[in-house]
Amino acid sequence: MKAIVCVKQVPDTSGKVAVKPDGTLDRASMATITNPDDLNAVEAALQLKDETGCEVVVITMGPAPAEGMLRELLARGCDRAVLVSGREFGGSDTYATSQILAAAVKKVGFGEGDVVFCGRQAIDGDTAQVGPQIAEKLGLPQITYAAEIKKEGESLTVKRMLEDGYMTLKVKTPCLITCIKELNEPRYMNVAGVLECYSKPMDVYDYETLKDDPLIETDTIGLQGSPTNIFKSFTPPQKGAGTMLQGSEKEAAAELAGILAAKHII
Repeated sequence: MKAIVCVKQVPDTSGKVAVKPDGTLDRASMATITNPDDLNAVEAALQLKDETGCEVVVITMGPAPAEGMLRELLARGCDRAVLVSGREFGGSDTYATSQILAAAVKKVGFGEGDVVFCGRQAIDGDTAQVGPQIAEKLGLPQITYAAEIKKEGESLTVKRMLEDGYMTLKVKTPCLITCIKELNEPRYMNVAGVLECYSKPMDVYDYETLKDDPLIETDTIGLQGSPTNIFKSFTPPQKGAGTMLQGSEKEAAAELAGILAAKHII
C-alpha cells in the first residue's frame, strides 16, 4: 500500500508579492514555504503509515530549488520523493498541472489499495481545483475537505467539513482525499529524520519522462498551452489597525454608536 501526497511550494504571501510582466508570480525573488494545507495532507499520510506501515511518496511540480522542500518532507518521515520539473511545465494552470501530476502519480506505481492525499487548496491560487482534477483524470472516487479520516479494512471513513456542518462518507481505496487544517497537527522534523533525509530516494521526472503518458495533452501544458491565464496578480491592501473600546459594556456601546453615526453608517 502507498500513500501518495501532492504538495506545492508556494510564495510566502505574508510579504510583498512580486509579479512578472506576463502576470505570473516572480517566484525566484520571493521567499517560499510549503503550502500549509499540504502539510496536513502529509501528516494524514504519515499517520496512515504509522497505522499500516505503508510507503509514503511525496510529489511536487516546480523548479529545481523545490528539492529543498521535498528533503524537509523526507525528514518528517516520508519515504520517497518525486520532483516534476521542466521548462515545458512552467506557467501551467490547474488544468495543465493536474494532468502532469496525474501522470506522475501513475508513474510512481499507484495501484489498488493506494490513497492520494492533497491539500484543500494552495494559498497562491485558492482555486481548490487541482486535487479534484487529479481524481477525475485518474478515474478515482474523491472526498474533499476532510476533517477526520479513519481506515477500516479496504475503506476509509471520512468526515468532511461543510459550510453549515459535517458529512460522513465511506469510500473504498484507491481514492483521493483533500485535507483541511482542522484534520490534524503536522509533525516537525527531528534530528534522526534530518540525518536520514539525504539517503532517501528522490526521482526527477522531466518532460521527456512524462510526455508519452496518454493523460498529458502536450498542447495544453505550460503557460502557452494552458486554457486559462492570470489576468492580474497583486498584494492585497493591508487592513487598518483596529480600535479598542474601553469602559463598561454600556459605555463601549455608546462610543461605538457614536463612531458609526459619525461615519454615517447608522
